Amino acid sequence: MSVEVERATVACGTCGAQVIELRRGRCWGCYTRWVESRPVGRGATCTVCFEKRRDQLKLVELHGRTVPLCHGCSARVTRMDDIPESIDALRIALRRDRRYADKRTGKVDHRIFPRERRVGERRNPPRSAFADTDPRMEATLLAEMEEIIVELQEADMEEVEQTQVRENYAATPPPLPST
Repeated sequence: MSVEVERATVACGTCGAQVIELRRGRCWGCYTRWVESRPVGRGATCTVCFEKRRDQLKLVELHGRTVPLCHGCSARVTRMDDIPESIDALRIALRRDRRYADKRTGKVDHRIFPRERRVGERRNPPRSAFADTDPRMEATLLAEMEEIIVELQEADMEEVEQTQVRENYAATPPPLPST
C-alpha cells in the first residue's frame, strides 16, 4: 500500500515548472543560471580578500544583500554553517590564519640566505585607499577654487598656419582607355 502525499506547488516565473519552493520567483535551476549570468560591476573587488580580477569575481547573496566575492571566498561562504551578519565578521571568519601573524618569531632560520619572505601585501589595498583618484573628489575641489584668470600678451602668442587643401598636380589621373 502506498501513501500519496500532495504538496502545494508553485509555477516558476521563468520556465513554468511546478516546484515547492521559489527563490526570487524562480525555481532553483533558473535561479542558479540567473545568478551565474549576472556580471559584476566595473572596478568591483572581493568584499573579503579584495581580489580585483573580474573573471574571478561573482555576485553572491548574503542576508538579502548582493556582494561581490571571488570564487574562493564564495565557496568557503557556502560551506559555512553560520554566516556572520557583518562584513567585518565575515572577513575575520574567512581570514587565512597563516597570513595573520608570523609564526616564525623566535625560531632559527636555517636557510642559506635568510631574508623576509612576505614583504608588503600580496594583494593591493582596497580601492577606497585611493580616494584621491575619485572623479567626484576632483569636482568638489574645483568647486572650492576661485576662478583662475590667465592673461596673455601679444608676445606670448604665435601665429600658426592653418592646414590648407590643395590640388596635387603630381598625381595625374591615368589616361582613359581608347577604343
